[in-house]
Amino acid sequence: MIGMLACRSDPSPRSGDNAIPNVTGATKFDLVITGGTIIDGTGADRFHGDVGIRNGRIVEISYTDDLSISALEVIDASGLIVSPGFIDHHNHVQNEVHRRPLAENFIRQGITTILPSLHSGDQPWPLSEYVATLQVAPNIGFFAGHSWTRKQVLGMADRAPTPEELEKMKDYVRSTMEDGALGLSTGLLYVPANYAETEEVIELAKVASEYGGIYYTHMRDEARQLLPAVREAIRVGTEADMPVHINHFKAMGVDNWGQTVQSLALVDSARARGIDVKVDLYPYMAGSAGSSVLFPQWVLAGGQDSFRVRVTDPTTRSRVEKETEDWMHRDWTGGDLSRIQFRRLRAFPEYDGKRMSDLAADRGLPNNDKTGVQLAIELQLAGGFSAIYHFMDETDVTRIMQHPFAMFETDGDPVGYGIGFPHPRSYGTFPRILGRYVRDLNVLTLEEAIRKMTSLSADEIGQHERGRIAEGMFADITIFDADQIADRADYVDPHRYSVGIHHVIVNGVPVIHEGSVTGAKPGHVLKGPARIRLETNPN
Repeated sequence: MIGMLACRSDPSPRSGDNAIPNVTGATKFDLVITGGTIIDGTGADRFHGDVGIRNGRIVEISYTDDLSISALEVIDASGLIVSPGFIDHHNHVQNEVHRRPLAENFIRQGITTILPSLHSGDQPWPLSEYVATLQVAPNIGFFAGHSWTRKQVLGMADRAPTPEELEKMKDYVRSTMEDGALGLSTGLLYVPANYAETEEVIELAKVASEYGGIYYTHMRDEARQLLPAVREAIRVGTEADMPVHINHFKAMGVDNWGQTVQSLALVDSARARGIDVKVDLYPYMAGSAGSSVLFPQWVLAGGQDSFRVRVTDPTTRSRVEKETEDWMHRDWTGGDLSRIQFRRLRAFPEYDGKRMSDLAADRGLPNNDKTGVQLAIELQLAGGFSAIYHFMDETDVTRIMQHPFAMFETDGDPVGYGIGFPHPRSYGTFPRILGRYVRDLNVLTLEEAIRKMTSLSADEIGQHERGRIAEGMFADITIFDADQIADRADYVDPHRYSVGIHHVIVNGVPVIHEGSVTGAKPGHVLKGPARIRLETNPN
């Protein structure tokens, strides 16, 4: 039973090889994890114990007794950490997970719950029909998407909705929330979402709030207008009466490094006023986005045909070039085109993985923003590109990581191994945190890092029966070697799985066993409400 925590005097293995059925005596557990060091997800000190699982839940934790003698299946975790499974707060699987239901690049990181919080992406519609037959390895939770909703009603128009159009948008959000969405998600950096005034977002957020939803946001700006963007996110939560979760919190662009001091102060100030604001991050100094982010929003209004008209008109093109050069320098390149690394360049696929500076050099052009503007326009006309943007400073990343209300996300893609040129975060986010930032740099203790990945994250979306190693909890569990866990994917060779993850269990069923994918698909669709409606927001 749960009570005073004590270390078992004999941590040695007692039941042979992993996963051997017990054929003697009564079977009390479907699965027992024995011999491991348990970090329970709450931030408490680690301890030795056995974990007994039945019908998808943890039913017993013993600090002295050998539970394996009553188990159908046994995992020997001697020398390993037994942790709650990790929760990924943002990724891009929302319309793809049924095609890659094992989500291998995620579960191999120890992730047991994926949250595809929508930014510029489309959402499944109707959500109820999509999830009805969904069978996947990890748990998954969905959101109502502002960008998708706006496109259904306004297309790519750069204008405010009429009252009638706003009501249609509210209906889309309401329907998705009734289907179990966890909240409203916005991607205000991207077209067409960035054509929306704050008031539009607030009105849609109010609908999600009625259903106990939480507001997840990629803010309107993460560079020169970082602080106003944080204030806008807080305003949405305040006026819609709902919690705020800011995805991939950062300060991008050389001129903006260090602004995390002020941006985190805004978070702290809001929390002191009783507004529930939290953030997440990925542990890399580079982000990823399409080529559209290199242009001021007005340049892209109306879609590709309108863009073509603007850049072929001499007068308008002069304005486009001037404003884009300033935009690129301050937010994306700092004058160095090597900060833009192509992931997928449709017009010249031979440059996938190479830098914009490489393309410039091959054409005999200087490495500066004037060159970058001309190349960006040319490539956008040819179908655009996706890229990795090297624009952050590690001091900012670690400062955010240490904030008590910071969690983690991959911002990862559902990749096929060896196909394309993904950001390494799709393979390495959570092992990178536990290897580089916990073990090597001591930025966080192991207990605190796991708290952020598990109980803090589960509570954020109202899943209070997950995120902990405790009796009665769903058995989402990751078992890893704290001395060996590390990311292996990098910006040159991204298709490399991490090491050190031995077992991953979702709802009591192993999806990774002894480092191998089992093929099981026990994941649950996690539905709202993310919060029980109260008179005032919890802090």
